[in-house]
Amino acid sequence: MLRLVSVVGALVVIGTVTPTPHAAAHPFGDPSVAQVDLEAPDTVRVTWRFGMSDDLTYLAQWLDLLPPERFMLDGAVFFEPADQDLLATSTAFADYLLEQVSVTTADGACTGTVVDIAHLVDAGVTLDFACPGTVSEAQVELAMLTDMNPAYKTMASGPEGQKQVYDGGQETHVWALAAAGGAGTSTAPDLGRSAAVQTGSVLGAVALVSVLGGLVWHRRREKQGMR
Repeated sequence: MLRLVSVVGALVVIGTVTPTPHAAAHPFGDPSVAQVDLEAPDTVRVTWRFGMSDDLTYLAQWLDLLPPERFMLDGAVFFEPADQDLLATSTAFADYLLEQVSVTTADGACTGTVVDIAHLVDAGVTLDFACPGTVSEAQVELAMLTDMNPAYKTMASGPEGQKQVYDGGQETHVWALAAAGGAGTSTAPDLGRSAAVQTGSVLGAVALVSVLGGLVWHRRREKQGMR
């Protein structure tokens, strides 16, 4: 009888346990990545991408977007492709982005807008911050996922090879953006000019081969005539 009571009691406890969302996050996989750029003279662009796809699911869990049946008893969840759309169409996630990422310049706080959120796994999210004046440097606060666990890291890059590691102990960094040479400046080669140069080189090589071939042919005719 005592054994039966113990088993029934255990089942009742298990049935009433509510999984803890915080228990699922694991910040020790691949870090998230971010890019900070000057999109326009007065606009800072921040692009951020999940390091691991299951972190996307953990964030959906953290934001109370997942149904209870997705939880394991220990609070863990597993990534499903549909979780990407679940987050992308959620106003809670858009609000979360603008709470966890912010930009401030010497002229004041910049106004954030979610620009692209459709392809979270492959492309991440893109946020634009319209600032009160022309931007030469900006303080970017990036606290993505660190509210779930402060050990989460984001490896961020900026113009001219600037780098910064964001985590729960370092959520702000000042980026020099004027060093980028101004918004819209591109160091990409002129493909049209490059193609013309390559075509000219090929035609020149063909012409050279033709001339050499003619010389060889005349030399052979001369030798045959001498015989």
